[in-house]
Amino acid sequence: MTSSLPVLTGDDTRPHRGGTVTWACAPGFPPAVIFPFTPAERMGTRNIYEFQMLMYRPLYYFGSKGTPEVDYEQSIGEPPRWSDDGLTVRIRIKPWKWSNGETLCADNVLFWVNLMKVKGDRYGEYVPGYFPDNCTDYGRDGEDSVWFTFDKPYSRKWVLMNQLSTITPLPRAWDRTADGPANASRGLTDVASVYDYLMAEQGDIVAESNQHRTRWADSPVWSVVDGPWRLKSYTLEGVVTFVPNQHYSGPNRPYVDEFRQVPTMSDDEEYRMLQAGPRGPDSVQVGYLPLSFTTEPTDDPTRGGANPLAPDYRLVPQVAFCIRYFCLNYNNPTVAGRIFTQTYFRQALQCTLDQDSAVRDIYHGYAYRQNGPVPMVPATDLVSPRQRAGAWPLPFDPDRARRLLQDNGWDTSTTPAVCVRPGTGPGAAGAGIPAGTRLSVLLRYVEGRPALTRLMTTFQRDAATAGIEIRLEEVYGSVLVAEDAPCVPSPDTPCRWEMCCWNGGWAYHHPTGEILFRTDAGGNFGHWSDPVTDELIERTVTSDDPAVLYEYQDHIAEQVPVIFTPNFPIRLFEVSSDLRGFEPVNPFGMINPENWYYVDQ
Repeated sequence: MTSSLPVLTGDDTRPHRGGTVTWACAPGFPPAVIFPFTPAERMGTRNIYEFQMLMYRPLYYFGSKGTPEVDYEQSIGEPPRWSDDGLTVRIRIKPWKWSNGETLCADNVLFWVNLMKVKGDRYGEYVPGYFPDNCTDYGRDGEDSVWFTFDKPYSRKWVLMNQLSTITPLPRAWDRTADGPANASRGLTDVASVYDYLMAEQGDIVAESNQHRTRWADSPVWSVVDGPWRLKSYTLEGVVTFVPNQHYSGPNRPYVDEFRQVPTMSDDEEYRMLQAGPRGPDSVQVGYLPLSFTTEPTDDPTRGGANPLAPDYRLVPQVAFCIRYFCLNYNNPTVAGRIFTQTYFRQALQCTLDQDSAVRDIYHGYAYRQNGPVPMVPATDLVSPRQRAGAWPLPFDPDRARRLLQDNGWDTSTTPAVCVRPGTGPGAAGAGIPAGTRLSVLLRYVEGRPALTRLMTTFQRDAATAGIEIRLEEVYGSVLVAEDAPCVPSPDTPCRWEMCCWNGGWAYHHPTGEILFRTDAGGNFGHWSDPVTDELIERTVTSDDPAVLYEYQDHIAEQVPVIFTPNFPIRLFEVSSDLRGFEPVNPFGMINPENWYYVDQ
């Protein structure tokens, strides 16, 4: 076990052990899944990075030193060792301990992989044809080593960053059914039954009530953890409290006695909590400055500007390696789904979203334009030269949007525009769009975020000038992502949602796109499917040539399978002035409260 004290600088004093840190969380997304085999409809920063990962550590941990790289010290797996032919990778497992005394081992890793093999379609980062489907074989070399043999050579960086990174070792104590111990760690026969048992212990992943979540802390299943924290309680009101895992054997054991996460219903409520200050019976030591409450503009979203809550708090932007967008439902069985499949419509829609004005007027400089599927900030050479130079294929241009619609069978003299040339020939609206169809689409977005509301209403206004009527509806966050989930039309799931914006997007490890845009991928929420995209993605995962990544992202920027929105820090953290160890922030969205400690002031 290790527990190194932080290096103290400046006017810091020696860290205090003890105390409680209370975090005021963003509204709308309470943790809904504790079983870290998370389905697509519950994938999200709040659920995974701020909840599950505190208790259940992944095989490889990323970003804890403030850079978008693997942190092997924080990882359960040692650096991968490859065979000369590039087909087989071996990984040694560190002998960390589970809180019930079990030693982490090869079986814990294979337990997860077997779940992926059988129930991959219920895991949000599963991509058919990729891990573990692209393994011709896999197994264990004794108690502390696993190996995977792939069907062909892949990019080793991609395998590490996007494939092995999906693995979260699971304890033997979970390898059971209601009838007793099972053997999902060593074979596939019991996997489905074990999965059903664990999901029953998890409780309804869609229900908004916290009733079943209050039982998680005392569960003989979920109380077995290997991370630095264990769950103490989850109240009916949604307050989540963690305490240190006394059996944690990784680096950096917690300093504070408790870490509390309190829910908020809106940016306004959260800001009022911060205004009360970081000291007192109901005080908050960590929160966020809502973008709508910034008082002065900044020209650098990575550093921030004036802090209206100083000197009680310091402002710490968390700029993530992510993209932001909203989804279109290509599986919608109505005419809306047929409209979304038309490239000209998606291009017109993107041309009516004024990102640059939003960066300036709504986000006060705490944002930046997102041109395509690779993050523009932090700056990297992964962005294509074309986009790096500012050559965005679909800049804000409502006149161009109107022309695109007119050239493809729509009368834009009125809003909503009306289809006057149905069919599939040149200049026609496209298959499945009857004459007389009105160009009106529903966009549901998460409530409680004033900056997002301004973006949506401005978008609605500008789209109307091109003939596109956007009907807006605010929805509570977790309800939104549960109802507007990836779906295939059936009598039980009509799949009629149209467009969905949860004020987020996707945080990458390596931006090759297979999770988001490959046909039937877990993160492909709208069920976009394009053979050219699939072919380009396949090339990105088998080659480290940057030109291949550039070709893929320029194609996506032109095709706009999602509508890209301004990107901004995950949070503008407000951190109590006497709380240290918070920085550097993690560019993938994870948090490390085990590193936080109080000092005298």
